Amino acid sequence: MATTAQWRKVKAHVVSVLCAASVFILPGTIGAQQPGAVAGQQTPGQPPARQTITLDQAVEEALRNNLDLLAERQNVPVARAREIQAALRPNPALLLTWNYQNWLGTGVNTTNNAGPPEFNSQFNYIWETAGKRGKRIELAQLITSVTELRLLDSMRQLTLGVRQACVDYLLAQTNLELARQNLSVFENILKINDAKVKAGDLAGVELIRTRVALQQVQNAVQQAELKLQTASNNLQQLLGRRSPGAPLDLMGKLNEELITLDLPRLRDQALSQRPDLLALRKDVQRGNADARLQKAIGRPDITTGVLYNNQYGYASGQTLGLYASSDLPIFNRNQGEVARAQRETRQVEMRSTALEAAISTEVQNAWQQYMTARSLMERIRGSLLPEAQQVREITQFSYLRGEASLLEFLDAQRAYNDAMQSFNDARADYTRSLYLIDAVIGKAVQP
Repeated sequence: MATTAQWRKVKAHVVSVLCAASVFILPGTIGAQQPGAVAGQQTPGQPPARQTITLDQAVEEALRNNLDLLAERQNVPVARAREIQAALRPNPALLLTWNYQNWLGTGVNTTNNAGPPEFNSQFNYIWETAGKRGKRIELAQLITSVTELRLLDSMRQLTLGVRQACVDYLLAQTNLELARQNLSVFENILKINDAKVKAGDLAGVELIRTRVALQQVQNAVQQAELKLQTASNNLQQLLGRRSPGAPLDLMGKLNEELITLDLPRLRDQALSQRPDLLALRKDVQRGNADARLQKAIGRPDITTGVLYNNQYGYASGQTLGLYASSDLPIFNRNQGEVARAQRETRQVEMRSTALEAAISTEVQNAWQQYMTARSLMERIRGSLLPEAQQVREITQFSYLRGEASLLEFLDAQRAYNDAMQSFNDARADYTRSLYLIDAVIGKAVQP
């Protein structure tokens, strides 16, 4: 019996060593899997069911197909159509009249000696004064410029949204890879413990604990898959795809490269190239142009005309006349519209000043977010993650050799997962902070 017990211990030890060699995963392998393999393998012989895109391709597709942006783009041709309308000149007017005083008689009214029949033709044209047409064109062109800058600002915000959605996708993808690798580890450990229990080298309760831990890891994998699918749906909605949920793979990784940024330079760039601020500044010019146009509208136009009169019948005669007319600007000089344009211009100036202050605050907050995310990522990568990896490796090796308990291994594995997820979150926050800075200073979309 002693010989049989020793043989069981030797067999269990051999099985443990062989399984340990197959399940021991180096921390550096996490994230090495290709993104196309995360959501499942493609069956040979079937057409490709997944589309692989890069982050830049995602931004380009969103700028091209996003439904909200497509509607926003229509404002530009609408503004240009108003330019065409503003450049049009007044239409001339043609008046034709025929007068027959005694239409029931013979052509002469013997009662009151009414005159003979007449035929009149009159041609009128309005001459705009005070350069109204040029001021209309100037105002319409400035409105178009403001519209184009607002479209650029919408593109800036959409670019930030797509990049943030890509970061969410990459983070969910990385966490899913970590969860699946943990699942692989626990599945192999379950096999090891099952072999140990059958060999009589491990208590059955230890196998039950392993199964419970495996179920928890399986739940974590399902939750990670759900987060990845949700991130994919949100990204596809921003891309303008009308059927979210279709397979999608995003090529890329979370940024870990350290970049040095200068806060005063970022603030100067934001104040010089933010499309929304440039739109308000251009809107101030539009308000001034509107005020000039309203003052010009207060000056009356001149209407000139040519009149041709032809009498026929018993008294024949022809008359040619020229005339000009104009309103007298005694009461209405468009005072209300002039005041409105001036007040609106002042209002836009105040909004521009307020936006400059808000942009300075946004740059400051984005820079502080960047510095915090960078410091956190460096600290986790420099101390927390290596120590958690070392503890996990030692505890896993000790557990497979029977020198550590399952609870000790689970505790080390949990600490490693927390450290790895914290590192992934830190990389995601750092990447988001860089994209946020690009959006805040207007670098993503420059006019």
